[in-house]
Amino acid sequence: MLGYALRRILHSVPLVIGVSIIGFSLMHLAPGGPLSVYTLNPTITAADLDRLRAALGLDQPLYVQYLAWARSMLTGTWGYTMFGGRPVLDVILERVPATLILMGTSMALSVLIGTALGLLGAVRRNSLFDHLATTGAMLALSFPTFWFGLMAIYVFSLQLGWLPSGGMYDFGMEGNLANLLRHLVLPVGVLTMVLVAQWSRYARSSFLEVIQQDYIRTARSKGLSPRRVMGRHAFPNAVIPLIALLGVQLPAVFSGALVAETIFSWPGMGRLFIDALSMNEYSVLLGMVVFTALLVILANLLADIAIALIDPRTKLR
Repeated sequence: MLGYALRRILHSVPLVIGVSIIGFSLMHLAPGGPLSVYTLNPTITAADLDRLRAALGLDQPLYVQYLAWARSMLTGTWGYTMFGGRPVLDVILERVPATLILMGTSMALSVLIGTALGLLGAVRRNSLFDHLATTGAMLALSFPTFWFGLMAIYVFSLQLGWLPSGGMYDFGMEGNLANLLRHLVLPVGVLTMVLVAQWSRYARSSFLEVIQQDYIRTARSKGLSPRRVMGRHAFPNAVIPLIALLGVQLPAVFSGALVAETIFSWPGMGRLFIDALSMNEYSVLLGMVVFTALLVILANLLADIAIALIDPRTKLR
């Protein structure tokens, strides 16, 4: 297992390099450039821009700039921000805990609830519950995340006044768990509702495919109870595609968190991405592209290992 994991990590190195090259090239093809913010300042002259460009190394050929940036990635700084001159990695790591709290809570709830709804829908196929769950999932998937977020703020914050409309803590309440949970309710509720709709559809399809297999009919013909058939034979096989899906869904969850963090002013990586984009902080944007790629690779590696542990038929070569 350790050898398999090491091989997968080595195979991921070219992928990360490719992502970094493509991301770096696209950032430099974007209109404006990293110094475009300064052009809005009437006190900045063309000579000042030339000095800034030389100080930041932006007057060098593109491949020289990439090699300098790649060297900073290897040394652990990941470059420096345009405003403040802070190491990019420090800026990103400051936002990771907030995003992990939001994404982790939403993902855990959506997987548990969505899998349970999908299982019940498959077992009670074409029942009233199945039709209601399918209709509810289609409705949830038909509206964008930002619409649900705005409606949640309007109803529960502005009209009812039950929950805060944004932020991670109230002023002066930093570190208070109860206050954090109050601020989590709305963004987690919005993200979970959308993710549950997706997971329930995936889980229902996976369980339907499994319970129609010959070995399930054989287990039933032997007189095994429905609970034992589902728990011992159907569930381990139906959950394998869901684990694989969990490994590849991280970018989609991050994009959902990006919208939710923007709407609810949650100080995570999604909000950092929007702020960096508005200020043309290309070094931060590049760092987040690479960081997200590393998370996706790690998630897929863990998913493959989990599948191998659950399914003995899987051979790690």
